[in-house]
Amino acid sequence: MQHHKKKRTLGRNRAQHTALMRSLAREIILRGAVTTTLAKAKEARPFVERIITVGKKATLASQRVIASRLGNAEDVARKVVVDIAPRYKDRAGGYTRITKLGRTGARMSEDARIELV
Repeated sequence: MQHHKKKRTLGRNRAQHTALMRSLAREIILRGAVTTTLAKAKEARPFVERIITVGKKATLASQRVIASRLGNAEDVARKVVVDIAPRYKDRAGGYTRITKLGRTGARMSEDARIELV
């Protein structure tokens, strides 16, 4: 039963879901934007925004927390703390934007683009 379960499972078990969120977050941080399905974009948004919020503290501890949440990606954590988080120092959330692209492909899934604002 799914009572009080807020996360979308996306047809994956827990480890696969974690790996998917980590890889999406890494790509969004490194490239600035990613095209994916709408469900994946909606699930990745809070994950990425929490990472940026932690990065706004700009301490070594926060950098290590970010690295651990992204699967020990220290280069990505450094980029969050040094490059991305300072851009949003006066902003209280809402660091990402989801743009719907319509239905594409053979399976006709709703595609979306998630990008940093």
